[in-house]
Amino acid sequence: MALTERLGDPDVIADSNLLRKIMSDRSKSEEVVTSYEEYEALKIELDEAKELFNTDDSEMKEMAREEMRGIEPQLEGLEEVIRLLLLPKDPNDDRNVMLEIRAGTGGSEANIFAGDLVDVYRKYISSQGWKSTEMMSSLGDEGGYKSITLDVRGDRVYSKMKWEAGVHRVQRVPKTETQGRVHTSTATVAIMPECDEVDVKIDKTDLQITTMRSGGAGGQNVNKVETAVDLLHKPTGIRIKCTQQRSQLKNKEQAMKMLMGKLYDIQIEERQAEERERRGNQVGTGGRSEKIRTYNWKDSRCSDHRLGQNFPLAQFLSADIDPMISAMIAQDQAEKLKELADESSAQ
Repeated sequence: MALTERLGDPDVIADSNLLRKIMSDRSKSEEVVTSYEEYEALKIELDEAKELFNTDDSEMKEMAREEMRGIEPQLEGLEEVIRLLLLPKDPNDDRNVMLEIRAGTGGSEANIFAGDLVDVYRKYISSQGWKSTEMMSSLGDEGGYKSITLDVRGDRVYSKMKWEAGVHRVQRVPKTETQGRVHTSTATVAIMPECDEVDVKIDKTDLQITTMRSGGAGGQNVNKVETAVDLLHKPTGIRIKCTQQRSQLKNKEQAMKMLMGKLYDIQIEERQAEERERRGNQVGTGGRSEKIRTYNWKDSRCSDHRLGQNFPLAQFLSADIDPMISAMIAQDQAEKLKELADESSAQ
């Protein structure tokens, strides 16, 4: 009830982010309550059927047996649903993300592969009803991208996209290869949840900001005025150059947003490393250095190394990646349930 009352608070209504969070929390709470009420109602029905089963009337006994057979699987299913609903939630799951794709080893072929990944994710983003905006990019000399960053917005973007973070490896004959040899190239995908000053504190003395003229298209103003921003975060060495926007202020805002995302991502990775060490789990970490998939063109196969499972390459290229993401979510839930069970048995 408290969450429902807060929805009428003028301060909450005025803050769209807070309003969205409270509505999400309320929805999740209602799901738990509804499932539990359904579970309790079924338990009452099962108890009544058991009483009926203990009567001397053989016809009533058979009716009760059939009723019990129908109720027990429903109860087991609801128990599983409630357990999953009560598992600890990732606090970032509801957030928008910055999707960064960088070509790795493999030269021009790595750039082209990074471009293939961009195409897949753009199709997937569209299929989910999300929106993406290009924040910055560096084109490859022979196609694709050396690097690209997209701002992705929609419903619970991080909850799905976080499973795409890591090193993607491709094995195929590049278009530039004249001898028909298979090359191995890589691209790295980083998924950075949207954050603000509350999540990340940045000391302005740690920043070095310089401006310059933007090159390329964009109108006379872009080329004559110093609109481009080069931002360096001295403690980490993170450097961001923003030239996409038509004003220096907007480029500076975008560079700061990207810096906060990268710093917040570092914090998340540190926490995940601590969690892995505590759980003794090295699989499916979501770390950017982890090789998560190999795409083999010759065998038309996409191998997810975290799941130990193969998928058709055409499925991935058509952006039908929900089955892979769902399998990762199921694996994560199973690991969390096992951990809870181990903790309970140890007490």
